[in-house]
Parts: sequence; structure tokens; C-alpha cells
Amino acid sequence: MKVRFSELENALNDPAIYADPAKSGALMRERSRLEAFFALYHTWEQMLKEMQENRTLLETEADPALRELAESELAGLEEKSAEAEKQIMIALIPPDPNDSRNIIVEIKPAAGGDEAALFAAEMFRMYLHYAEKRGWKAEVLDLSETGLGGVKDVTFSLSGADVFSRMKFESGVHRVQRVPATESGGRIHTSTITVSVLAEADELDAIQIRQEDLEISTFRSSGPGGQNVNRTDSAVRIVHKPSGITVASQQERSQIRNREIALRILKSKLLEIRQREEAEKHAESKRQQVGTGERSERIRTYNFPQNRITDHRFGVSAFDLPSLMEGALDLILDPVFECAGRKRLEQILTRQE
Repeated sequence: MKVRFSELENALNDPAIYADPAKSGALMRERSRLEAFFALYHTWEQMLKEMQENRTLLETEADPALRELAESELAGLEEKSAEAEKQIMIALIPPDPNDSRNIIVEIKPAAGGDEAALFAAEMFRMYLHYAEKRGWKAEVLDLSETGLGGVKDVTFSLSGADVFSRMKFESGVHRVQRVPATESGGRIHTSTITVSVLAEADELDAIQIRQEDLEISTFRSSGPGGQNVNRTDSAVRIVHKPSGITVASQQERSQIRNREIALRILKSKLLEIRQREEAEKHAESKRQQVGTGERSERIRTYNFPQNRITDHRFGVSAFDLPSLMEGALDLILDPVFECAGRKRLEQILTRQE
């Protein structure tokens, strides 16, 4: 890593590199990542040095006051060094190529009727609160609501630092277990929704879409219960004939703007397909592929009676569902992030052996 950092310094000192903004930007991001790692590593080294000094003092010092001070400092350093070691472990993992990308998120009810639609709406609001807490920008691209306050489907984008690296763990089936407001008998119902996280395509991806491959139609935007919200056919539906992908947007009153949004979603879906195909050629197994994960996999359960969130992929749980639904998603994402990092590092070390 030190050798690589030296190479990056030399490359970025050459003015010619800035003639290619994409390449220079990638090198600067890599240098920043290594700079952050070395700063953390040196802090950890200093902690280990101070811990050893305190242990030596405990072995040689007879003064009770000094021994008590050394024991107190050692306990604090051990706790801090353990946390620093976890961060170092995660920082050692090669970054996902998509980690610096913005994302497009789709949420749809699956099983459970109105209760699933209501939970989809609550998860949508939770993600918006989480984005606000992290300083991300959110933009609603398409939204279709039910008459009871739920959503039939919603598509939105998130942009900002570390968006994909955090949100990629959200792709899959989310299960909710609770007593619906409409349930008079107090019975617990189980419903599911699907969440898809797409890395957003940009101009550097060169996703080619031929006009003859598109089937574009317009329709009148509708709101809850099917009532028309526009008097003109401003909503746009696009079918990409080679892949069979269908996308739509009715969020804007302008047909041109809805067409732009639909194409933006389509490009990100095509990027996902391309990355999956490329990854399957090189990955040892499908589970190591670059992408957004298995959408059919039940990844998480929200058990309201027990106030528990459980992530089934890593066997971790967190409590305090009310806070999580208000945007405290890191309650479950932090342990998921740590477990995923440890698992990935073990895979890397196993291959090297």
C-alpha cells in the first residue's frame, strides 16, 4: 500500500494527468482513501505503543496511585484500539467499484396487500430521513400511491458521500411482522416489500441505447385511487426491447422531463446487467459478484411486537424499531457493515493463501 501511495503521488505530480479528468479523479480518490488509511493505522500504532508502556509500568511500579492511573489509561486504550482495529480491517478491503456512485432506489410492495403498501411508504420515509441525517440529496423520480396512504411503487435517487457503500446492503426482500391498524383481533400479520438499489450510470459508462430499441408511450398521470392528476398525457413509459425492461415516470408535469427520468432509470438498470455479466465471468461464485445482491433473498425482518430488526445474511440484530423508522438505519447497518467487511477480508486472505 505504501508503494502504491508513492506511485499515486508521482502520477498526480505530473500536470499531463489532468488532461483526463476521469483518470485524475479516480487517482485522487484512491490517494485520499490511502491517506485516510495511513492516518488511522498510525493512530492505532501509537495506541499499541502507549498500551505497552502502561503494561510495563504495571509490572515495575509499586506506587498504588501510579498503578491505578496506568490501569485506567490501559482500559481506555484497549477499548479505543479495538474499535480502531475494526476500522482498519474494513479499510484494508478493496473498495467496490460502485462505492463512489450515486444510486437509484426502487421500493415495491410484495406480499400482504394494503399492509405491504403501507410498510413500503414507511420505508420510503425512513430512507428519506436517513438521507437527511447523512447529508445526502434525495430526488423522487416516480411515485404511485394508494388511497390508504401506502405506495404501489416509488423510485428515487440519492446522491452524496458513501451513498452506494452504505445503501447497497438494502437490496432484497424486507419482511415486516406486526398488528395492522385495521386488525381488530390483534393478530400479527406478515408482509413483504422489495427494495432494489441501482448504482446510477453516468456519462463515463457509455451505456448505448439505440432509439430503434425503444418503445415509448405516454399516458395520463394518476394519483391515489386512480384519479387523474394531469389533464394531458405527460407520463412516459419506455420498453427496452432487447432486454425487456420497462420503466416509467409520471412524477413531473412535463413529458420531456418524465422521458429524461425514465431514460435515467433505464441506463442504471442496463449498467446493473452489464456489471453482473462481467462479474460472472470472473467471480468464484455469484455471491462475490459486483452488483446489488439477490433481490429474491429475504434479507431482513422488522418484528414490531419484539421491537427487533434482524438481518438474516449476517445473523445480526438490533433493537429500537421506532428510532430506526425515523431514520436511525445505522442501528442495523453498522453491524452489517462490520460483518460484511470481516467476511470479505477472510475471502481475500483465503485466496492469497
